[in-house]
Amino acid sequence: MLSRRLIYLSSSPSPLLSRSVTTSFPPFGLLSRCLTAQQQHQHCQTYQQRTSLAWNPLRDCGSRRYLQHQRYSYSTQKNMASVDANALATQLEALGLDKVEKYNNCFPETNPVDIYRSHITGLMHEITGVDTSIIYPAVQWTQSLDKGDAILAVPALRVKGKKPNELSEEWVSKFPESPLVEKPIAAGPFISFFFKPGVLTKFLIPNIRSHGENFGKNPNNGLKDPKDPNSGKKKMIVEFSSPNIAKPFHAGHLRSTIIGGFLSKLYEAAGWDVTRINYLGDWGKQYGLLALAWEKWGEEEALQADPINHMFNLYVRINQDMAVEKEEIDTKKAAGEDVTELLANCLDEQARKYFRRMTDGDETAVALWKRFRDLSIVRYKQTYSRLNIEYDVYSGESQVPESDMEISAKVLADKGVSEDSNGAVLIDFSKHVAGKPGKSLEKAVIRKRDGTALYLTRDISELLNRHKKYNFDQMIYVVASAQDLHLKQLFKTVELMGHGDVAKKCQHINFGLVLGMSTRKGTVKFLDDILRDVAETMHEVMKKNETKYSQIENPEAVADILGISSVMVQDMSGKRINNYKFNMETMTSFEGDTGPYLQYAHARLCSIGRKAGLSEEELASADLSLLTEKHATDLVRLLSQWPDVVQNTLKTLEPTTILTYLFKMTHAVSSSYDHLRIVGSEKELQKARMALYDAARTVLSNGMKLLGLSPVERM
Repeated sequence: MLSRRLIYLSSSPSPLLSRSVTTSFPPFGLLSRCLTAQQQHQHCQTYQQRTSLAWNPLRDCGSRRYLQHQRYSYSTQKNMASVDANALATQLEALGLDKVEKYNNCFPETNPVDIYRSHITGLMHEITGVDTSIIYPAVQWTQSLDKGDAILAVPALRVKGKKPNELSEEWVSKFPESPLVEKPIAAGPFISFFFKPGVLTKFLIPNIRSHGENFGKNPNNGLKDPKDPNSGKKKMIVEFSSPNIAKPFHAGHLRSTIIGGFLSKLYEAAGWDVTRINYLGDWGKQYGLLALAWEKWGEEEALQADPINHMFNLYVRINQDMAVEKEEIDTKKAAGEDVTELLANCLDEQARKYFRRMTDGDETAVALWKRFRDLSIVRYKQTYSRLNIEYDVYSGESQVPESDMEISAKVLADKGVSEDSNGAVLIDFSKHVAGKPGKSLEKAVIRKRDGTALYLTRDISELLNRHKKYNFDQMIYVVASAQDLHLKQLFKTVELMGHGDVAKKCQHINFGLVLGMSTRKGTVKFLDDILRDVAETMHEVMKKNETKYSQIENPEAVADILGISSVMVQDMSGKRINNYKFNMETMTSFEGDTGPYLQYAHARLCSIGRKAGLSEEELASADLSLLTEKHATDLVRLLSQWPDVVQNTLKTLEPTTILTYLFKMTHAVSSSYDHLRIVGSEKELQKARMALYDAARTVLSNGMKLLGLSPVERM
């Protein structure tokens, strides 16, 4: 493992400064060469033997560049530019700083703001006497620049004897002169810290340039032991989308797909080993009903031409017939007529019998079902590809063996968790969980009177099988809030079976509904139709600017990306739990916080870069001290927040956390154009401003990709 003693930033010597802390990560960059696994291991061993020495870039760097943490893949290493540790060391030396203390969850190699947190922590320790392990996590980022770049809630330090307001005033008065931080401001029980803009700019922009598409990612989060880079990655399973086969992908499925895709990317950025599972609704009586419809009205030619829509039309048609039949039976029953024969031969009963043939392994029934399933997956993959979604596993209800469900049922019976009820088997949670929690879980049927296992039984077996196969550290189910009770029952049942450790690893990420969707009535809005409509709308908008339109290599493809962005951003704009109504006019607008606006912001930054015509070498050599205007320094401050935004999103698990930041940042960029002009400015100022805009483009691109969007360069 790469072991370093990180230097501690301080403006004055103190006993604390002489203490160095071993860290498992290279401090601020990469080796310029790519090493083999064996060379990396030898390199690690060499530096592991040197842990008795504090790492000092002035002494140890020479002309070397330091290898990025080994958890990045080899291909990622090749794509990342190297950072000159000597340049950083020179900056630190010029500031009179020679050491940066490393604390838990302090990763200055991926987040430059952690340098400031470490610095503030050391100074506040000297002032307050509070242990640094308490101070560091209390130094939080702010979401509003007027409140500073970092803020400390005085009560979080747990100092007794004085009121927080008094302590904040006292501590601020004792705060020494710092090369990194302005004199802090006491605001009631809070202390606001403002970073000195010139230093932040010189730290931040080179860091963004060196990390590129990896800026904002922190692979340390995904380690089994963050202090040991050789401990391995934690395993994450994300189950999402999970549509029913033989039905078109509609906007109702979109939420699970978008949120699940986002969470998968988020945890990968945090260093987890993520497996994406699509657990298809591919089993049940409804497929017996579809088979009946196929026998009545199925057309081979139509199935070959458009399999999904043909199957869907059959499904809607048979449901309409079944509704008429049910109404007729209910009417006769109300009139006192004998409906026994009608019930025995109704479509619902025929579908149940057909499904029984499937569960019994009837070759003809299973072959037709498999054909429907395979055709559905092929079509789904095309839609997922447009949404930048890929799956590692296509599973489904059909993949759960009956034998596994029988084993689970036996365990539940042997432990006295399940009970018979009029021929069915159920769990009465109020008998196993005390008080209101037990009553709120209600009763769950796990097997019907005819012996058919229900969803809960399958989900129990599937969950336990996944844990056995993957030994996951966490598993997320991205399922609509309508299934809240079902997921609670699932996790509690697994716990009652004696697998409490497994149940604790499972999490339900719920979400509200897209209003106005109804599959069985045939009024569903198919996603492919929606994407076609929004793409056409975007295409018409693009054609209004003939000059720019003529410069786009493939305008139809760009219009498609813009359309998809408009759909996805509308979905992610609010909190997950909120319902929303699909609004074509709002989502396709370039006014307001929409997908097209984000794409325009990115395309404009790309356009500015093309017009400036500056080389990478010129941008790298820019004199960043020229960025003194308030618009420039405020934009730098916003860009510095990006790693913390990503870190905070791991807590909220809300796409809107990322989206809100991106809109705030792009608004700041937009308001800067009139003040930070490139065309007409002298050369050195051009280079500095373009370096800033290029850093903004990198952060915007990284954020959009994390959300699952494809940033366009021209539109």
